[in-house]
Amino acid sequence: MNEQGQAEGAQTVRITSVEQIRKEKYRYNLFVNDIQDEPFIAVHEDIMIKFRLFKGREIHPDELKEIAEEDTKHRAYALGIQYLGLRPRTHKEMAQYLARKGIDEQAAEQAIARLKQERLVDDADYASRFAASRLRGQAKGRLLLRQELRMRGIAKETAKEATDELDAEEETAVALRAAIKKWPYIKGEPRERRHKLMGYLLRRGFPGSVVKEAVREAIRQSEAEDEPDMLDN
Repeated sequence: MNEQGQAEGAQTVRITSVEQIRKEKYRYNLFVNDIQDEPFIAVHEDIMIKFRLFKGREIHPDELKEIAEEDTKHRAYALGIQYLGLRPRTHKEMAQYLARKGIDEQAAEQAIARLKQERLVDDADYASRFAASRLRGQAKGRLLLRQELRMRGIAKETAKEATDELDAEEETAVALRAAIKKWPYIKGEPRERRHKLMGYLLRRGFPGSVVKEAVREAIRQSEAEDEPDMLDN
């Protein structure tokens, strides 16, 4: 609500004009007391219908606060749904987004609570999907994935549970593929190359046991390929 609306909120006002906002679908400007310079308040179509905010309707000051609060909650939820249309979001990401959109913290948390109840915001499910996808698509190990989940606002225990769910054999296979791909580009003596490869995989978040196995197998396969084929003699 604008300053004019706040000033006039101390007394009953009568809606004298309703105009749809061109750039905001389903939202309407309400003008009161024949004042057309600027709208008294803007509300969503659902709120307008719920409170019967049509031309000629009188709004009591006690009712105005409830209308504004209901519209803010509705807008927060609608923005949340729109934001989820791009990809799944965490509680933290949603809260930050709604804050950027000017939604107050209380209304944002109410909207997020509703989205959680509807399973549209689910940090545990998000964490599991994120970890599995990044392991396969970006060759990142569980330790780095755990850090990335924490950076996205996922609780420590939830992040740990999600990464602990990762298939150990798949993680080892991913680490091995990364090691095989990296090995030919590492320079130096054999021992130095081995340490560099281990460091590379550790930085990608793979556990020490996985790294040792992947490095050992990658080097074994590389050496096997370098051996001359006895059948050629």
